Amino acid sequence: MRALIALLCGTIFGAGLALSGMLDPARVRAFLDVLGAWDPTLGFVMLGAMLPMGAAWLLQRRMLRPLTGPAFALPDTRRIDAPLMIGALLFGLGWGIAGLCPGPAVANLAIAPLAVLPFLAAMLAGMLLHRLWAASRFISKE
Repeated sequence: MRALIALLCGTIFGAGLALSGMLDPARVRAFLDVLGAWDPTLGFVMLGAMLPMGAAWLLQRRMLRPLTGPAFALPDTRRIDAPLMIGALLFGLGWGIAGLCPGPAVANLAIAPLAVLPFLAAMLAGMLLHRLWAASRFISKE
């Protein structure tokens, strides 16, 4: 049941990205070009996404547990540390250069798979490197 709900949510998310034009890397880069040919569309998409997310947070506070699991998986810290800042910097640089982030990149597999494969390969390589680095740090602390 959880997999079916995840598939449904992913499909709705991908359809929303496609309908809003956010699968087009040029549109994302135009949003970031505030001193040039700025396109505010992504800002409106972000604002529109905040409304259902706010409602979801309010609903979550009133629920004892999620519909498909034993407990909510919420972050246990609000600390801003070096790994978070470095990750945010790398994410932002990749997003600005490629005009893609993971959600639109995966959704683009249905529309332009060959164009998005280099980005996905780089993203997966980065995830693997992070996993190896984190594992080596964990092992060396023992």
